[in-house]
Amino acid sequence: MWSKITLPWKIVIISISWLVFISFAHYRLNFDHGSKKTIYMGYMPVISNLAAPLLDYASKDREDIRFKALKFSSFSEMGESLRNGKIDAAFIIAPLSIVLKQQGEDIKVVYIGNRHESTLVTRRGAKIRSLSDLAGNKIAVPSRYSGHNITLRNLIKKQGLEGQINIVEMNPPDMAAALSTGVLDAYFVGEPFAARSLVAGESDVLYYVEQVAEHFICNLMIVRNDFIKKDPEAVQMLVNAAARSGFWAKNNSDKSIEIASKYWNQPTDLVRYALTTPANRIVFDLYTPKTTEMQAIANDMLNLGLIKNANIDGLVDDQFAKTVNFDGITHDISSIFTQP
Repeated sequence: MWSKITLPWKIVIISISWLVFISFAHYRLNFDHGSKKTIYMGYMPVISNLAAPLLDYASKDREDIRFKALKFSSFSEMGESLRNGKIDAAFIIAPLSIVLKQQGEDIKVVYIGNRHESTLVTRRGAKIRSLSDLAGNKIAVPSRYSGHNITLRNLIKKQGLEGQINIVEMNPPDMAAALSTGVLDAYFVGEPFAARSLVAGESDVLYYVEQVAEHFICNLMIVRNDFIKKDPEAVQMLVNAAARSGFWAKNNSDKSIEIASKYWNQPTDLVRYALTTPANRIVFDLYTPKTTEMQAIANDMLNLGLIKNANIDGLVDDQFAKTVNFDGITHDISSIFTQP
């Protein structure tokens, strides 16, 4: 019968069959099925959000729940996805959580990401050895609502350099290339994006963030309050595993680097450099959100004209982080879920 069908119709039938196959494959690969509960987490590929790929990897074979990590190219896009209910949790820059809260979003900060993972790098050969040497030059930050922008502007104000340094916003994945081509003279960002130009020999470190802002908060986890009300057990499991994953990563660096490099689509050597240079730099144990820290960020934002008031009432919910313990963590990554 196939031999009796004309060539044009054969092409049509084959094309439709291929389209059906591709659509089915896409559905199977990108959506979870059956009774397994799926929690969608938005994240950017930076070390402060290392928990996201680790939770995804550790939960992929669980029968009860999957923590699905969705990688975003910008924090603003991630914020909109949380606002519209497309994701349940977001690993997002700290000041943006304040903006979202003040815009009326019913969100809670439930976890602080790994700290001391941001670096200010300058173009090699530009002879920039101090912040004052950046006068007349261009430096990029991830967003006006980033801790990097706030810290940089506070440093500029403290050193009397206001109006002398051109600060621009740029998505972190684009920064290294912009520095290489001379579009930028410096950039301040979370790792491993600074490490890209350092490893390539195209930049020098001006500041590690901990030198100018101790216990700097880059990213934190926010969830919608209706998620907490609907499924507090899942939120508790999410926060437990996120905090415990940092301790697991610290003691299983090779495996954590392997996992992160695949999720981030970055070379293993680059991720290793970012996680280990300088040695023991990354802080994993300051994960409990504090109203005092978030209020300090809001006060800075107000002083810099980024928000109209510093009210953050109801933003912080520390109940989940306070119950985390670190017993029973082994070399098996699934142990991040088995809190006694």
